[in-house]
Amino acid sequence: MMRLGKRAAVVTAAGVLAAVSVTGCSGSIDTDAVVATVGDEEITLGVANFYARLTQGDYETYYASMMGMAAEDMWAQEFDEDTTFEEQIKDSIMESLEDMYVLSQHAADYDIALTEEEKSAISDAAEQFEADNTDAAKEAVSGYKKDIEKVLELATIQNKMDSAMKEGVDEEVSDEEAAQKSMQYVLFSYTSTDDSGNSTELTDEEKEELKTTAQSLADRSAAGEDFAAVASELGAEAQTATFDSESTSPSEDLIAAADALQNEGDVTGLVETDSGIYVAELTSLLDREATDAEKETIVEQRRQDQYDSLLEEWKDAVEIEVNDRVWDKVDFIDQGVTVVTPEEEDGTAEDSGTDASTDGTESSDGTDGTDASGTDAEADSTADSAE
Repeated sequence: MMRLGKRAAVVTAAGVLAAVSVTGCSGSIDTDAVVATVGDEEITLGVANFYARLTQGDYETYYASMMGMAAEDMWAQEFDEDTTFEEQIKDSIMESLEDMYVLSQHAADYDIALTEEEKSAISDAAEQFEADNTDAAKEAVSGYKKDIEKVLELATIQNKMDSAMKEGVDEEVSDEEAAQKSMQYVLFSYTSTDDSGNSTELTDEEKEELKTTAQSLADRSAAGEDFAAVASELGAEAQTATFDSESTSPSEDLIAAADALQNEGDVTGLVETDSGIYVAELTSLLDREATDAEKETIVEQRRQDQYDSLLEEWKDAVEIEVNDRVWDKVDFIDQGVTVVTPEEEDGTAEDSGTDASTDGTESSDGTDGTDASGTDAEADSTADSAE
């Protein structure tokens, strides 16, 4: 597919609205078209497209390069047997939008509303975006005041609701419920790595020799010698880990063997796995630091469970419908979006061999480029609250 070289640089409020550049052209859309309804409230295509393009920009900037492929190839690849990566992410985006609208509809339950300062900051951010960017850029991402304001309002309310909905959970957690043990262990690996980083599987004979070495560590440690010192003498290095019966790392088989030990200082037998042989020594039946950290994790999970339960209850009680025909107009393959970091605002953006200027003048290939400034401190403050 031929990609158009058109690019419009867009720089917006820090924290919520990322700086982006757009490539390709998927055609204009009716931003007032209804893409979904949440109860009696409509989600317009303008709001959905703007929110989707911000998400798309993050993926294209940070994930496509990590995956070593062009953005359009990333979106076209299969996520599973019946879904492309684009379809999966768009489903996730629509679910997030539905969540934000439902949360907004229940904000009064918690006496949550936007302050005048927040409203002003949101308005300033939207006006700055609209004023500082070309029509081509705004058309590509639906970057118009009413759509930007709605997305920022929803994000700010969602942030406030997140805190309110998580309040009131039981924060008492016993040592027994959160107990974490600790161990030191060694993996005698079935592969060797040379100086160039190339891995080679050991021969059967080498594996038998390795098993003898591992057994020596287990026997000598069980007899009272220092586990780490013996491991070092045998050419291995002892690692440490905290765990409970539900842990899976570094190996489920190792965890099961270590968890079965009754006393501190006890040593496992040889734990043979596909990757090698483990030997471990139990160093603590209750690691204080790890247990206290687990308590915090348990409380946070209780908060998240309460939030998720309330949101699910509210969504079940309201009718939600998505107009797939309208939603299909948001296409990630034909319309590219790339995040531009603040450091790049005064530099040159590159994509498909096309350069965009940063002063609103034409670039060297005749396409328009716009560099929009960020917003003031109030807008940044709103951005921070809505993250």
